[in-house]
Amino acid sequence: MKAGKRSPGHALLGAPIADRFLPTAVCLLPTTVLTADCFLPTADCSSTGTDETFQRLALAEARAALAHDDVPVGAVAVQGGRLIGRAHNQRELLRDPTAHAEMIALTQAAEAMGRWRLTGVTLYVTLEPCAMCAGAMVLARIDRLVYGATDPKAGAVESLYRLLDDPRLNHRVPATGGLLAEECGDLLVEFFRRRRSVKE
Repeated sequence: MKAGKRSPGHALLGAPIADRFLPTAVCLLPTTVLTADCFLPTADCSSTGTDETFQRLALAEARAALAHDDVPVGAVAVQGGRLIGRAHNQRELLRDPTAHAEMIALTQAAEAMGRWRLTGVTLYVTLEPCAMCAGAMVLARIDRLVYGATDPKAGAVESLYRLLDDPRLNHRVPATGGLLAEECGDLLVEFFRRRRSVKE
């Protein structure tokens, strides 16, 4: 970046922290080639009607990323049945490698609750979280995670690592995987299929 120029995120630094993240899109791993077997349903899917309702909101967030040609992953944070955070990836929009949907939703939840310790919060995500996001959930002390498709290439809940139930850490996060996994996975697979066809 040339001297004197500022990233889009800098223009928002004077705003309340939750307002720095715009409800318009961004990214996961744009250089990774993903195929249909990359996003798999998990066996553990004992969901309730309420879980499905909130997961569909996360899926709507994921779809919003398509308008910006970014990887469709969405997340919502809920406390006591109240929506306190909702986001999709904004990595490229903010030029910020940490701006995954989960991180932004957690930041919004902390702003709404007025504290960093997010006890009582359930996070709904369309894709199994990566190591960064899973670590943030442990640090935030959330009560529960619900996610859709697994991510064999980067997932840190059950695929590559098991950060949320690692006994060496000082907090465990119960996780339910596979909720609306097919819809969540299909959205990602179709996105990468279109991206590859354009490059060809």
